Amino acid sequence: MSAHVEVIATDLRRAKVKVTPGTFLVDVLREACRKLNLSSDRYLLKHKQKQLDLSVPFRTAGLSPGAKLELVAKSSSPTVINVALQFSGRDAAQIPNGRLTGKFSSETTLWKVLRQFESGDASGGHNLNITARGTAQTSSGTESGSGQLYYESPVLNIMGRELSTMEDLQKTLSQCGINSGSVLIRVSFQTTTKTLYEAMEDISRYMKEVDPESTEEVAAAPAADQANEAQTAEPAANSATETTDPNPQTAQPDPPTTATTEPAPAPTQPATAPPPTTHDPLTPTSVFQAPSNTVPAAALISVPDTVYEPTIAHAQLHQARLLASTHNKRLKSDSELAADASATAARLAAVTSLSVRVRFPDGTAAQWTLPPDASGATLYAAVRGVMASPQQKFRLLLPAGGRGGHVVADAGEGQKNQLVKGYGLRGGVLVNLNWEDGVPEDVRRAPFLRDVVASTATQVVVPEVPDEEPEEGEEAKPAKPERSAGGGGGAGDGAGKKVPRWLKLGKK
Repeated sequence: MSAHVEVIATDLRRAKVKVTPGTFLVDVLREACRKLNLSSDRYLLKHKQKQLDLSVPFRTAGLSPGAKLELVAKSSSPTVINVALQFSGRDAAQIPNGRLTGKFSSETTLWKVLRQFESGDASGGHNLNITARGTAQTSSGTESGSGQLYYESPVLNIMGRELSTMEDLQKTLSQCGINSGSVLIRVSFQTTTKTLYEAMEDISRYMKEVDPESTEEVAAAPAADQANEAQTAEPAANSATETTDPNPQTAQPDPPTTATTEPAPAPTQPATAPPPTTHDPLTPTSVFQAPSNTVPAAALISVPDTVYEPTIAHAQLHQARLLASTHNKRLKSDSELAADASATAARLAAVTSLSVRVRFPDGTAAQWTLPPDASGATLYAAVRGVMASPQQKFRLLLPAGGRGGHVVADAGEGQKNQLVKGYGLRGGVLVNLNWEDGVPEDVRRAPFLRDVVASTATQVVVPEVPDEEPEEGEEAKPAKPERSAGGGGGAGDGAGKKVPRWLKLGKK
C-alpha cells in the first residue's frame, strides 16, 4: 500500500512524495528538498502549525494520505538532545538498568556519540568498548584451529531503523530526524568478515578523509581497546585450540603494538614544527586570465522562460511592500542610532582579513588578501606592483550598486582611509580599475600585467548550475488567489455584495 503527501515550500512551490507505512519522515523531507532543489539540513516539516518528529515512520506520525506538509526553515543554532543508549546481553549486566544517558548537540554525529559514551562522564564511570570490539574465532570455523579476532561492528536501532555502515554512523542526530527532545538508541553488534586490525585501519583511513582532525583520536583509542580484547579473547582461543595445535595463535600481538607506538612522536611535533610564515599583503594570492570568449558566460546559460514569469507569490509580495511603504514610520531615537553605530563598529572590528579582487581594463584580474588595517594606499601600491606600466595613473572604483562609482584609491587624495573602518568593506570585494584621462592610447591597449605575473594567471572556472528537475505527475497549476478577510473578491463578486446600512439614503 502506497500513498503520497504534498510538501509546500516557503515560496509556495509544491512537491509530491510517495510514501509507504514504513517510510520515515526524514526521508520524506530529503526527497521533497531534492525535488525543490533545496538543502534538507536547513528545513523541517510542519503539519497544521505543528512540528513533526522526523525520526518516526509515516504510520505512527498521525498523518493521512494526501496530507499537506509545510516546509519551514530550521534554526541555525543546534539544540540539546537527551540520548539514551540501551545495551543488551553481557554489556547490559555491567550497567545499571542496561542504559546510559547523556546530553549531546543535534549536530553531533552518531560515531562521536558512541565515542563519548565509551569514556568520560557519559559512560557513568564504566570503561566500555563499542567501536573497537573483536570476537575470537578459529580460521576454519570449528572448535579447533588457529584463532583470530574478528571485528564486531555496532548496529544502532533508532525507532525501528538500523544504522550499521560508517556512512550511516557519520550522520548527525539532526540528519537522522532528531532535532529536539529525547531519543532511545538500541545498540547491538554483528560479527564481520574483517579482522580487528584490518577494520581499525579502514576506520582510521575513512575518518582521515571525513574529519582529519579526529584521526589521531580514532587511531589511538582503539589501540588500548584491542589490547583489552586480546586479553579477554586469549583464554577462549587457547581452550579451542589446545587439543590440536601446540603453538596456538590468538589475537595478533603485533597490530596493537604498532598502533600504540605510532602516536609516540606526537608530543615532539609542536617543537619541530616550522614557524608560521607571514604573507606579504602586496603580493596577489590569485591571478586570473581574461575571458577568451567575446560572449559573456552568463549569456551562454540556457534558462527557460518560465523562470521569469511572475507568480502569485511575487504579486502578493509586491502588494505587501507597496502597503508597507504607505505607512508612517517613526524616526529612530538617539539611543537607537547610537546602538546601531556601536553594532556596526563591532562588526567591523571583528573582521580579521579582507579579500579584494581588482578587475583590470583588459579583462584580467588579481586578488589580494589584506589585513583589516589596510588602507586605500596599500591597495593602490599592490596594484602598481603588478602593472606593466607602473608610472601611469589610475583610479580604483567600487562597481555599480549601493556605492557604485565611489573612489577607493587614486593618484591624489582619497587613499589614506582604511578599507574596513573607513569604507566599511567586509568579506569579498570587487573593485574596478579605470585609467586617468592623461594615459596614452597605446598603454590602454597594451597588456596590463607584467609578464612575470601574467605567466601565473589561471582560467576563471564558472560553476555549472544544475538543471531543475520537472515535477512527477501532473504539471504545476497556478495557485488560486485567496479572498481577503473582508470578503472582497474579483469582478464577478459584485452581485453578491450588500449595500451597508450607513450608505443608504433617505428613510424607509
